[in-house]
Amino acid sequence: MGRHAPQMVTVVLDLGHVQCLTSMFAQLTEFVGPAAGIATSVLWTLTSLQFTEAGKRLGPVTVNAVRILMAIVLHACVHRALTGRWIPDATAAQVGFLALSGVIGLSIGDQALFTAFVDIGPRLSMLIMTTAPLFAAWFGWLALGESLPAIAWVGIGLTIGGVAWVVCERPVDARDRVAKHRLRGIILAFVSAACQAGGLLLSKQGMGHGILPEDQHIAPQTATFMRMIFAGIGVAPIVAIHAARQRRRRAVGLVPLRMGSVRGGLLFAAGGTIVGPFLGVWMSLVASDRVEVGIAQTMCSLPPVFILPFVILIYKERVSPRAIIGAVVAVAGAAMLFLEEAISAAVFGGVH
Repeated sequence: MGRHAPQMVTVVLDLGHVQCLTSMFAQLTEFVGPAAGIATSVLWTLTSLQFTEAGKRLGPVTVNAVRILMAIVLHACVHRALTGRWIPDATAAQVGFLALSGVIGLSIGDQALFTAFVDIGPRLSMLIMTTAPLFAAWFGWLALGESLPAIAWVGIGLTIGGVAWVVCERPVDARDRVAKHRLRGIILAFVSAACQAGGLLLSKQGMGHGILPEDQHIAPQTATFMRMIFAGIGVAPIVAIHAARQRRRRAVGLVPLRMGSVRGGLLFAAGGTIVGPFLGVWMSLVASDRVEVGIAQTMCSLPPVFILPFVILIYKERVSPRAIIGAVVAVAGAAMLFLEEAISAAVFGGVH
């Protein structure tokens, strides 16, 4: 009996290690959703810089079409590698939700935002876009019955407040004050915020949340691939209208101004597609798959803050103390979303 005792102890120790590792892994997986949301904000910050440069060389409508086509190809190849199939396996209901999500969130929403940029400028447009988490939380409550604890609402408020504080601090462009279509621009910016939030909610339902058992849910990458396909269909009329308008302008001798080469524009568009419509949208669905829609949308709404270091390094702009304070407040709000259960237990006695 004594001869076998060391082996028994070893088995017990091994089982203990396995249980410990399993517990650690379970704790780490709780942060996958929020981490994916933060990653989305970083990726969308990078894609905004790349698409800005691409737009100067190709024009925004061309960049919009190119990015979606490139994203479809990338997601198709990844989907094939991960599943062995070119065509996703989904129910009719899932296809319907993802089709609406692609058209509403990626076609209509983005076009509304691009028009708002022209009408009222990026400062006011981005400020209004920070209302997307509120739309997301409201839609999540209406459609999925998702309820957020009090501390999560505090975190959302801090994040939105910090982002708004940073964006509002930027100098007002004279063109914003004399915009001919100011009211239209404001309305379209709110439309874009609602479309972004609604697209995220529809994506979550398209993956199967609220409509199908968990074992029938489809993966975020598959859902992103399907969204992109329908976004491409939705953007086709926009491209056709733009092409017809450009032909009419050329017929009367009006040629659009471009900065830089077409080749450079395509390279920037390719880089922006990889970090945005490919990785960024994928990570946004990972976030919405793991946490409530309102929290996911908040974590994905930090590019106005995250862009500050890039502005300092690339454009050599001076960042004021107000901008730094706003960034700290926004990050504090994001941290509250990460740790909402622990903070809620400490502050509210665990009552949600």
